[in-house]
Amino acid sequence: MTSLTIREFHPDDAAAVAAAHRAGREHLVLSAEALLWLNDRPNPDEHFRTFVAECDGRVVGAVRCGLVRGTTTVGVGYANGSVLPEFRRRGAATALLAAAERHLVEYGVTELHTWLDDEPASLAFAAARGYEPGRPAQFGGRDLTLPLPQAPVRPAGVELRPATDWADDPRPLFLVEADAIRDEPGEVPMDALEYEEWLRGDWARPDLDLTLTVVAVVDGEPAAFTLAQTDGVDRYWSAFTACRRDFRGRGLSKLAKLESLRLAAAAGYRRAYTSNDETNAPMLAVNAWLGYERCAGERKGIKRLK
Repeated sequence: MTSLTIREFHPDDAAAVAAAHRAGREHLVLSAEALLWLNDRPNPDEHFRTFVAECDGRVVGAVRCGLVRGTTTVGVGYANGSVLPEFRRRGAATALLAAAERHLVEYGVTELHTWLDDEPASLAFAAARGYEPGRPAQFGGRDLTLPLPQAPVRPAGVELRPATDWADDPRPLFLVEADAIRDEPGEVPMDALEYEEWLRGDWARPDLDLTLTVVAVVDGEPAAFTLAQTDGVDRYWSAFTACRRDFRGRGLSKLAKLESLRLAAAAGYRRAYTSNDETNAPMLAVNAWLGYERCAGERKGIKRLK
């Protein structure tokens, strides 16, 4: 008889939780180091928790949950989890989601969002537990050992610089993201991003590579950038690409992303991955030009909590 236990995350769970997160999903780039950081960062308003599932003493899955920050919409939470394929359909995923729901209800969450693999079993699992389908998204993958496209002609006054140039004062990059993220497709408008929270939640990530994060500068002013995260071995993740509204239509995001991929390939990274909402036609077009090919899909699941 299998014994299932749901408990809080311990630091020595990090490698097993990361493995469960990536199992069967080559497109997900998450290191044990990043998991440790996620569970140790001081952000009390998010009420972040990771719950772990153990079967007979083995860590077989986990769920990360918290309140959605950076929005004026109140009462929205998230819970994203996974279970090793060979341990599914044993109640672990159900118990993990239930633990996340109980935790978040305590802090006023009335609407819970989760990302689901866009395949029948995952969607049916969520529907049976009260989750309604939301927006679709797709993952793209690229072999970085293959040639990259030739760079377009760079407009006059445009420089491409590494984010290390703003290591001491990243506020100009925050201002780019705070402007751009207002137009990011999604059910929740990201209309209240705060600098200190951005520093804690994005800039401080241990898997953020500032040498591969490329900023497009127009006449000395940061106008666009692409954030690069890595596993520190051979996998690269395009975490977010932003362009200020006043600078759109000039190909700046394309230039920044191409340069970031060029630097990643030169640094020895062999696989690049990204994700986009399926309605984000401009960024999907840029990624297709860069050589990304669709490798998986996901869909938002949304549940009203009592």
